Amino acid sequence: MKKIIVVGAGFSGSIIARKIADELNCSVTVVEKRSHIGGNAYDEYDENGILVQKYGPHFLNTNKYFVIKFLEQYAELFPHNTKLLSFIDGKYVRLPFNFQTVQELVGAEKSEKLLKKLREEFAGRDRVPVLELVNHSDIEICKYGNLLFEKAYKTYISKMWGIDINKIDKYVLDRVPMAMNYDERYLNKDFQYLPKNGFTEIFKNMLDHHNIKVFLYQNALDHIKFDEENNTVLYDGEKADALVFTGPVDELFGFKYGSLPYRSLDIKYRYSEQESVLPSEIVSYPQADGYTRETEYRKIMFDDKNIKGSVVATEYPLEYDRASEIGNIPYYPVVTEESSKIYSQYLEEVKKYHNIFLCGRLAEFKYYNMDICIEHALQYFENIKDYLLHD
Repeated sequence: MKKIIVVGAGFSGSIIARKIADELNCSVTVVEKRSHIGGNAYDEYDENGILVQKYGPHFLNTNKYFVIKFLEQYAELFPHNTKLLSFIDGKYVRLPFNFQTVQELVGAEKSEKLLKKLREEFAGRDRVPVLELVNHSDIEICKYGNLLFEKAYKTYISKMWGIDINKIDKYVLDRVPMAMNYDERYLNKDFQYLPKNGFTEIFKNMLDHHNIKVFLYQNALDHIKFDEENNTVLYDGEKADALVFTGPVDELFGFKYGSLPYRSLDIKYRYSEQESVLPSEIVSYPQADGYTRETEYRKIMFDDKNIKGSVVATEYPLEYDRASEIGNIPYYPVVTEESSKIYSQYLEEVKKYHNIFLCGRLAEFKYYNMDICIEHALQYFENIKDYLLHD
């Protein structure tokens, strides 16, 4: 019997636990600090019968169909193309910014010449990062890129991350590129789905295995100790054959090299007796004071015919503070040159212990989108499998 511990019941932890239980026929203990499984993808029906994602909206968008096929083992999915709007200068414009946005922001007549240039300069490309527009040699393209950057990207990102935009990792700035066409889908991914009965059902079925035991309300850090003499990790005083950690790595090592920065959210909900409140399922507000976006969850439910009213969730970004009543859940790693240096020190510390495996957005200090997180966990399992089979 191997002693295998998985810390965290989000996508990374749940996927790896299930793969170990299935493919290796090993017992796995999943330890979760919160009161529920599912991590930040957890959702539940509220008192109005509306399926609300407690930690903000999640969508399945991927170019790898094996990701969808894997999840379909645990829940029924339905196709859903995610569409957003952005509220800029008192009007709603399409997000991602596309050729329709050009007309909306500069006017239809003035857009003709600019649209022609964009088609010529970026022929064959579906999406282009806004910084590429900002730094383009053509004056008109550069001017429009700066218009987008100043009115939307700069203001939104400043609120979202709480630091100088020049310090933000370029990956963040490139996450929502401009569509070089009239495509209205938020992301240009081939396969876009949502689970019919919510994400929590996926996790329930994924963790429902005779080889898996789940413990909620349990802080794994109270059970973990480091045996420096033998370069191994102990759990409840015994050597763990493998410890898969998906939480913040700085907490794992008692902040030995300092705290890593994360952003959190304060999400406020309001109920309306109206069947529809927002003009789109999600609206971003780059120019609003304090909040970044709103989600109307009724609009992304598979079946809402028996629902009365609607619920809108408003997101207020703030600095993660583990000791605070609000903002005590880490959502997004703030990847900068300085924080990357701190993380590299923790990574060197991990290498001392052969039986620790870091996986996921928090543990690896990377801003994984959900599809990448799932794909990465499936691939990462192969490393753990190889270790356990040859240890």
